[in-house]
Formats: sequence, C-alpha cells, structure tokens
Amino acid sequence: MKELDKLIAGFRQFRKRYYEDEPELYQQLVYKGQTPKALVIACCDSRVHPAQVMDTDPGDIFVVRNVANVVPPCQEDGKSHGTSAAIEFAVKLLGVKHIIIFGHGQCGGVRSLMEGKHQGHKHGFIDSWMDIVAPAREKVLKEHGNATFDDQCKACEQAVIEISVNNLMTFPWISDMVSKNNLFVHGWYFDIEQGELYARTANGDFRPLGAEAASV
Repeated sequence: MKELDKLIAGFRQFRKRYYEDEPELYQQLVYKGQTPKALVIACCDSRVHPAQVMDTDPGDIFVVRNVANVVPPCQEDGKSHGTSAAIEFAVKLLGVKHIIIFGHGQCGGVRSLMEGKHQGHKHGFIDSWMDIVAPAREKVLKEHGNATFDDQCKACEQAVIEISVNNLMTFPWISDMVSKNNLFVHGWYFDIEQGELYARTANGDFRPLGAEAASV
C-alpha cells in the first residue's frame, strides 16, 4: 500500500543508522536497559511528536501520548488506567527525575472541549475523556468570554496543562517526591504555528523556554 511506503522506507533508514552505521546506542539500550531522565506526557497529534520537536535520541525520554495530553486524577479503583499506569512505571520503576506535560497549539481535543457536548456517537469517547479537564473550558469562558474562538482554544490548551500538572499532584508518591525535590514537574506549550516552546512559570504564565521558567 502506497500510504505505508514512506513508513517502510523510514524504517530502513532507521535500521541502517542505528543497527548498521551506529550500533553502539541500541546495543547499550538492549543490554543495560532504558534509563530516561524525563517522562513526557504529550498529545496524540501527528504534527507534534516530542522526540522530533526536542530532537532526542532513542532512550532519552519516556513518552505517554493521549488526546490533549491529559493526566487524570489518581484513582486506585482496580479499573484500567493506561496513562496512570505509564506514569507509575516511569516514576517508580524507571526513576525519571522530570515529568513534562507537553501541550501544543491547534489541539483537536481541546477544540472539541471548547465546542461543548456533541450529539450522536461521533465524539462518544472524546467527550467523556475531555470531561476530565472540563474546568479548563469553564475557566476560559469566564475569563475570555469575549475573545475569538481560536483565542479561547489557545487559552484552554494552556489551562489543560495546568489541570494536568495539578492532577499529577493527586498521586501521593508524586507529591511526596516533588516535596523532597526528588522529582520535578513542568508544563510546556509548543506553538505549532510559530515553532516556539513555552514553559509554565510558578505564577501560571507561559514564557519562552530559556527565560526563567520554574518547576512546580
């Protein structure tokens, strides 16, 4: 199938680089295991792959991707929680030192949230998932009620990052490690149109990365 030709060709290039030309990296990853220093919780958006945006090598970051980079609150109810399981694995077993909530502009999940509840079954899973961060929409409508819809979406994208950061702190083993400075939580926002990366500061603003950007 022609749609897959680019993917297959890409794999061939990947294999040549890492298994033929520069095999040392994967040999180390195979025999010594993975030791990423950062967990990145990112969106599924095909335009925003953290490994590409941050130009990382294999093994550098442990990545969790879901719709709108949402972190649900801690719920130990015996049910399936894919994102929470990945967070637990990264923190408890891999010992990452940093967690980055990696939001971005033009997020389809956030746009869906801002549109409100949808009729029918087209958004059956999306609407319920985005309910986790519904307070972000309420905040935006209250504070930016007269803004354009696109500007409201941008404000909501950043508000979702804030909620996800706060939800991380509902995991007792995360809040404990953060309080002891053994783990650091960050909120980053990638402006997909301008190609700029912003970090959430201690007072909730987003400033270009490289300026003084505080962790939680």
